Amino acid sequence: MVIVVAIISTIVALIVGYFIKNFQVNADNQRLEKEKAAYETGIQQAKLSAEDILERARHDAETLKKQTLFEANQEALEDAKKVGQQYRKEIESEYKERNLQLNTKENLLNQREEVLTRKDDALTKHELSLEDKEQELTSKQQLIDDREKKVENLEVKQKTELERIAKLSREDAQDIIIKSTKDELDREITLLIKEAEERAKEESDKKVKNILSLAMQRVSSDQISETTVSVIPLPSDDIKGRIIGREGRNIRTLESLTGINIIIDDTPEAVIFSGFDPIRREIARISLEKLLQDGRIHPARIEEVVEKSRKEMDNQIRSYGEAAVFKVGALTLHPDLVKIMGRLHFRTSYGQNVLAHSVEVACLAGALAGELGENVALAKRAGFLHDIGKAMDHEIEGSHVEIGVEIATKYKENPIVINAISSHHGDVEATSIIAILVSTADVLSAARPGARSESLEKYIHRLQNLEAIGNEFTGVEKTYAIQAGREIRVIVKPEEIDDLQAVRLAHDIRRKIEDKLDYPGHIKVTVVREMRAVEYAK
Repeated sequence: MVIVVAIISTIVALIVGYFIKNFQVNADNQRLEKEKAAYETGIQQAKLSAEDILERARHDAETLKKQTLFEANQEALEDAKKVGQQYRKEIESEYKERNLQLNTKENLLNQREEVLTRKDDALTKHELSLEDKEQELTSKQQLIDDREKKVENLEVKQKTELERIAKLSREDAQDIIIKSTKDELDREITLLIKEAEERAKEESDKKVKNILSLAMQRVSSDQISETTVSVIPLPSDDIKGRIIGREGRNIRTLESLTGINIIIDDTPEAVIFSGFDPIRREIARISLEKLLQDGRIHPARIEEVVEKSRKEMDNQIRSYGEAAVFKVGALTLHPDLVKIMGRLHFRTSYGQNVLAHSVEVACLAGALAGELGENVALAKRAGFLHDIGKAMDHEIEGSHVEIGVEIATKYKENPIVINAISSHHGDVEATSIIAILVSTADVLSAARPGARSESLEKYIHRLQNLEAIGNEFTGVEKTYAIQAGREIRVIVKPEEIDDLQAVRLAHDIRRKIEDKLDYPGHIKVTVVREMRAVEYAK
């Protein structure tokens, strides 16, 4: 019973809950419908309000736009007025300036017109005077023609009278006239030859100077001056005893191995190496420096160091030769020739380093060959090798020219190179332009200021010989050597030497100097003939 009651109660409760829920759902639906209607009404009002706001915004924007355009137009109008005023001022200024220029030009044209008018008047007067002169000349020409006819008639009569007086035939008279004319022509020909020589010399000098200047502008090298001694400074004189050794055995060993005289006692705190062979002298110097650094100085160590220094010197000689070959551009030179040329770094001639001189001659010869259209590479090679004999003349008999030709022939150098070596001192005749260029470059390198030096005794002796040669000739009053022996002035007696003989005397003195003297560069011979007339008023 209780269960049934519980079930009924549950069913009733479910029914009541159902109705309550439906009621609540209906109420909620009604409420939602009301809210939805209110929402839609709010949306409609918001739309109307938004449209109203947009309308007002459009109206305000249009008003602001019109106001802005109005203000912009006002500003543009004011700017345009300012620009127009400024432009007007510029135009007025330009107009005034052009007007002033036109007035100036108009004045100039008026002045020129006046000048031309005056010139026209002057030309008219000149033409009139020329016509008068032409008439005068015509009449004078007529008189001259009449006189020439009279002179011809008189000459015929004179010749006839002379033949009668002198009792000479026409042929004899012609011979006398031809002889006198020939003597006069000989003198004139001599003068013409002299003028032609001077003119040719001037033109050739200009061309030669131009070519040489272009060549020398491209060449620049330093010169190294060396002597026949080398000096090593010592920290103190106490080290000299160790260098000499017991009973002098150390210094004797070093001298015998290097072939150099070592002088110790003459100079304090220094050792002097004396010898004519610069390579052996350099080996001795390097060896002693190494021994002093090492501190062990005895015969066995000396032999070891000297042998090592010789090998280093060989490598150094080759490096000097390779550097010179690279400068010249003779990269195909035989390796043995490269090493021989490297020896010239330690050889000097009148204080001028021979290897540097060879490089300079090569560059000069190449530059000259380039100006003349010759083979530049061959000219450089010939100039570089022209003194190669000096590297071996201490070891082989003969002059450096003969030795150089022998070396070049042995290594099958170009015949032009061999001829340049043999002819650069004039021992053999040059057979090519390149040989002449090498000889010229050799003289330029040796003769330029500062390239070479000579002793005071040789210098004075050369000047004395120059003056003596000039004084040997007849008619010479006095000879002076000037310009450090590069020029001699020969003063002649004017009553014994005329102008043509002075020219001949300069040629003779030049030949005698070339035959008798050895000298670097060129020597200018100047013959001075001066006639002075002196009178004393009493």
